[in-house]
Amino acid sequence: MPDDVIDVFGFALHLAQTGKKHNQAKPLKGFGGAGVLEVIEDHLGDTYRAVYTVKIVDAVFVLHCFQKKSKQGIETPKHDLDIIRERLKAA
Repeated sequence: MPDDVIDVFGFALHLAQTGKKHNQAKPLKGFGGAGVLEVIEDHLGDTYRAVYTVKIVDAVFVLHCFQKKSKQGIETPKHDLDIIRERLKAA
């Protein structure tokens, strides 16, 4: 990932660790509320996403970070959603 994207994601995770929410963080659809959040950052025409959870007490777990490859729609690809679900169960 580009350094600028890493900086945005790192700051968002820092805020989450202090109990705050980055202005670009929003609940990920299909995960029942605000316990699983995603931050989306565009860079030079590419879109990157970081997904994390604050459901676990006293911890922020990064579930998945990826570059969205699909040029159609804004929907998160099923493969990536499956990875997020598996990692959330493990957490």
